[in-house]
Amino acid sequence: MGNRFICMSKKDTKDTGSRSKRVNRSQRKLLAEEEFLHRQALSMALHQHQLSQRFDGSMSRRIGSTSSRRLADPFANGKQVPESLENIKIKKFILVHGEGFGAWCWYKTIALLEEAGLLPVTFDLKGSGIDLTDTNSVATLAEYSKPLIEYLENLEEDEKVILVGHSNGGACVSYALEHFSQKISKAIFICATMVSDGQRPFDVFAEELGSAEQFMQGSKFLIHGNGKDKPPTGFMFEKEQMKGLYFNQSPAKDVALAMVSMRPIPLGPIMEKLSLSPKNYGTSRRFFIQTLDDRALSPDVQEKLVRENPPEGVFKIKGSDHCPFFSKPQSLHKMLVEIAQIP
Repeated sequence: MGNRFICMSKKDTKDTGSRSKRVNRSQRKLLAEEEFLHRQALSMALHQHQLSQRFDGSMSRRIGSTSSRRLADPFANGKQVPESLENIKIKKFILVHGEGFGAWCWYKTIALLEEAGLLPVTFDLKGSGIDLTDTNSVATLAEYSKPLIEYLENLEEDEKVILVGHSNGGACVSYALEHFSQKISKAIFICATMVSDGQRPFDVFAEELGSAEQFMQGSKFLIHGNGKDKPPTGFMFEKEQMKGLYFNQSPAKDVALAMVSMRPIPLGPIMEKLSLSPKNYGTSRRFFIQTLDDRALSPDVQEKLVRENPPEGVFKIKGSDHCPFFSKPQSLHKMLVEIAQIP
């Protein structure tokens, strides 16, 4: 066949050059926008880190310190309590992030709750956010949930809180309900792993990811932190897959923040079967918030969860992806307050 040569007129050459310049300008513009978003995300993550000292138990533990600071009462200076909050007896919300996330993901929810005069508390679970623990070393749900458990252990004897768990953070909330039911007024599961007794958190995602056995044998997302010849220790989706699963309705700035902040997910905690008793977990007040444009935990799967393990109440957010704290923060806030107001 031989090489083919294409003869072009001067006009054709000029047109091609113009198109090439336009493409180059477009590419440069896209790169500039991407770099701008990246810098904004980094700046936001750093800002959230700096703000961590404001939150009870801290949004993220400070390196080399285990101390925490108590939130000041927003009405201690004589301000009038909003009428809508007068019937909310429990004002402290403990926000528990999901798999791969960290305390940083709640920044919009924290601001909205504080503006309403409520008391948000959040922290990084083990191996998450800026917690220094190696993700590969987190093997159990108890270890993963340790920051939450330590916080509940240190509550005053008669103090109660509202627990809010997102995604796999729901398993941590279920674990806490079993061990500290007397300290938890209500538990709110946001498109979360509201598992039943003897169920693994991973089982909730089985329709999307396949059975646990299949996933452990063949997933390309697995991480072998102890060597290829040893069982996997974690997993992490590729960025494009994360965007499609978690953030299909989230603003670009929040997606950029997530892309520079997400961490690998420890495998042990989500493969652990929970032991939940009728006496503790079974008597707790549970509420579920469904996200109706969710690709990580489909509406059908969420419907199945509430059908098989009925909570006291079910709320639905239209147009929300798997991260309503990004895609529908106002709607999420409204529902959290509404649930808190339920007698």
